[in-house]
Amino acid sequence: MANILSARVLCRCAYILLSVLITDAKSNVAIHFLVFQPSYLVTSGPRLSAFLLGNTSGISLTLSSLSLSNPPDRLPPPSGSENLTQWVLTQELVGKTTVRVQLSLNRSLLLCGNNNDTDCCPEPLCVLETLRVSACLGNTSQASLLIQARIYAQVFPTEPVSDNKTVIPNQVYRPLGSCSCDLTVGACDVRCCCDKDCSPEALKLFQGQCLSGPFGGEVSPVPDYLCIAQSAENAPDWFPFLCVISLPENNPFLGLFYEGDTITPKPRPSFQRPVLSAPLPTHIYQQGDPIFTISDQYFTIPQNSLVGQCVDNAPVAFLKNFQAQCVTRLLSCPTGPPLQTTPTELRVQVRDGQGGVVTVDVTDKMAVDLRPFVASPVAEDGRLLCENVTLALNYKFFWKGNGLTNITLTRILGNVLSASVGLTASYSVVFLNGNALAQPNSGNPGYQVGRPVIGGIVNTLENETVIQRTPVNLWKPVSSGLCASEGRIVLFGENSTAGCLLPVSLQNLTQCSLLSQNVASLQRALSTATHIARNGDPDVLNLTDWLNISFVELNSNQPVGGGIGICSGIPSHRHIHVTSIVTEVVGGLPQREIQAVEVSDHVSTWKFECGGGDPCLEPTRIQTFPVTSSITFTDISINTGPPKTRFQINFTEYDCDRNDVCWPQLAFPLTRYYTGESYSLSLAKGLILVFFFIAASILGTPWKQIRQAWRSASL
Repeated sequence: MANILSARVLCRCAYILLSVLITDAKSNVAIHFLVFQPSYLVTSGPRLSAFLLGNTSGISLTLSSLSLSNPPDRLPPPSGSENLTQWVLTQELVGKTTVRVQLSLNRSLLLCGNNNDTDCCPEPLCVLETLRVSACLGNTSQASLLIQARIYAQVFPTEPVSDNKTVIPNQVYRPLGSCSCDLTVGACDVRCCCDKDCSPEALKLFQGQCLSGPFGGEVSPVPDYLCIAQSAENAPDWFPFLCVISLPENNPFLGLFYEGDTITPKPRPSFQRPVLSAPLPTHIYQQGDPIFTISDQYFTIPQNSLVGQCVDNAPVAFLKNFQAQCVTRLLSCPTGPPLQTTPTELRVQVRDGQGGVVTVDVTDKMAVDLRPFVASPVAEDGRLLCENVTLALNYKFFWKGNGLTNITLTRILGNVLSASVGLTASYSVVFLNGNALAQPNSGNPGYQVGRPVIGGIVNTLENETVIQRTPVNLWKPVSSGLCASEGRIVLFGENSTAGCLLPVSLQNLTQCSLLSQNVASLQRALSTATHIARNGDPDVLNLTDWLNISFVELNSNQPVGGGIGICSGIPSHRHIHVTSIVTEVVGGLPQREIQAVEVSDHVSTWKFECGGGDPCLEPTRIQTFPVTSSITFTDISINTGPPKTRFQINFTEYDCDRNDVCWPQLAFPLTRYYTGESYSLSLAKGLILVFFFIAASILGTPWKQIRQAWRSASL
């Protein structure tokens, strides 16, 4: 009994020890599990890449060359030692558990010539070797990658390569189907007398039975609707009035433009002076080409790579728009680009593609709302204020043909607190066709719904009156609903209302007149336009294309005070009323023209909410009040019908629009009001009807009675 118990105890102890060993082995495997993807490569080029997947911490990569004398199943075991090879091994971390392994051949692949070159290939098969990349943890190999390299030398032609292209002949001068019955390549087709593969002996066999048609073969039979297909004996009754006259040589195998015969082109004399084309300048841009600076370097802007990471020095491609966002953990204030830039660094001289140089025009703006760029950090002590941090770079490239005409850059700056803040900087490039001074229109010629309303300010330059374009804006709220410095552009035909909050202190409400003037000046500064363009494409030099804006003045005698913390007569709302008409329809789109614009202010009373505890005694207490703006569009319908006559005005019972019985429309098809067809055609049809009516009257019973009476009277 004791022996049985001791045996059970020993078995249980052995089971527990084995479980511990297996668990430890699994944890070690899970920690250091590595694998190459793919694990075996065959390359015929000087570059290759693979991925190492798994826990790569503490892993080192070694490259070794294997001897080809060993069989594949007797390769030497991998080790951490590295021998000298003609390959360069590089690695790049692309993820937490992913490493990109790249191999590049560090030698020339040119075939050796007659001279005594050393860096060349003596034979066409330049490289033939087996490589192994080992991922080692210390001196222990965890994973290996086998590479079979078989690379041939590069051979270039000794003579210039011909740029000849296959020229398809014009069907008018040479038909495409020279022998339509030649259907088999390299063999003689029976009864095809134009087949070049037929020997003279084979042609004698069917010389008298060649296929009829152009060039010895017409596959399809002659249609019966052709005039030549019918003979005089069996011609139908509709022949030849309804048959088609066409040449029998018109065959679909001869091309679309074949007309039965070929035309020999004749050279025509020219008395014009030959135009000599200008020499092509260097650095001509085409779509997708990189843009160069004056120092022949790439013009670079931070962009997102294919794996989502940001590349600070990515080249800009011609006619390729992009928008990128780069997130940076801001531990301290930046000291260099791209987050800390100067206008001098950004004013780069760029080659325009036409032999000239274009300088980047830089405009700086301060960001009012930092929330799109900076994540709200946790309040910490010791944070530094980083001033003038570059938050956005927005480029506009103006191009024409194969070159650039201008480059503008809008740099957005902001003051950011540094304390492990996530900063999101944005970069964009937009290519615009035309001149940088040209401004987009809102229609041609009339306004189109959804396009911006064009405003203007009168300027006098060198004794010439010019209208300077300016947008018409509504209020635009920013963070916490406060008013932004820039408004929202008004779009034609879209009624809208916008507003924002204006912070006002209790002390401001004690000076109601000054507060009313400040709010009125804010409303005027929102949109400074004094004129509105009639059409969507106005001329800045022609004053007839512009309308004066009518401003409705407020009543100055209206009281503005109302007690402690109360001000009345505050112009908190501005309304714009636009009246337009449809002048014409071009291409199915109505063309609208603005007839009048009226701007009026509406007043309201602002009352400070004191609350409990009598806080109205604190003059620095601040409360926000709403300021709003709106716009309304009204279309005026134009009555294009003829004016009413005096008869229609006085005798309304004969008005066809008010009564069911309309005697004036008894002969409606003969009047000008009938628009179903042309007036001359309706008049001709009416006269024909009158003729038939008179003929029926003459040949009918009344005329017979008249003839009988005339005959009896003569007797």
